[in-house]
Amino acid sequence: MGTAGAEGRTVRTVEDVMAMLDGLFAPGADRWSGGGADWWDAFYADRERAVPFFVAKPDESLVSYVERGLVPRTGRALDLGCGPGRNTLHLASLGYQVDGVDLSATAVRWAEERARETGAEGVHFLRGDAFADGTLEGPYDLVHDSGCFHHLPPHRRVGYLALLDRVLAPGGHFTLTAFAAGEGGMGSERPDADFYRLGGLEGGLAYTDTALRTVFGDLTPLEIRRMRDEPEDSDRFGEPFLWTALFRKP
Repeated sequence: MGTAGAEGRTVRTVEDVMAMLDGLFAPGADRWSGGGADWWDAFYADRERAVPFFVAKPDESLVSYVERGLVPRTGRALDLGCGPGRNTLHLASLGYQVDGVDLSATAVRWAEERARETGAEGVHFLRGDAFADGTLEGPYDLVHDSGCFHHLPPHRRVGYLALLDRVLAPGGHFTLTAFAAGEGGMGSERPDADFYRLGGLEGGLAYTDTALRTVFGDLTPLEIRRMRDEPEDSDRFGEPFLWTALFRKP
């Protein structure tokens, strides 16, 4: 028998395991690493597309958390998967020093244009993989994610949680907007193992309230609810097919 397969036994580290599991997905399915940057560049290239979150409005939940005093009004913040920067710029307008990071250079250029147009201060946009070593340096008082987490395959939650543990300051807050499972929700509700057989994420993973509490079990949940539906003339973004969640790091 040949030995080619046996010669390929090179897995030694957790990152080797992550890369091996990444390889179980079909070519072009990557939306979570540097290899997915081209897909996101194409996604953001047409600014006139009818994409709800292309609007220059912050998440209603993020606005609400600040208004109700659930998170501080100032500090250092990170916007994960910032896209065109709508939440990044809102946090900067409150007085936060904000880093916005995204895989897509096209999205980052759009965000930088919006920052110049609004005269935003205290904001820095970065094109890169937030989960790669050396990309981000904490501590952050607030980490906000509007639409990044639900595009990760199950095994990449490990790196996501490690990132939060590393960059979120003790007592800091983590805010999340993600696909909701159930009636009126969005995203795939298949079990985790199915995605490796399918070779793709079917547009993103849907989560239940219980699943979010389990995944982020090392953090203290302060609020988990459906995002409010905001009318077109609202100054806030809101869609009820999304969860919004607020956690605090002990």
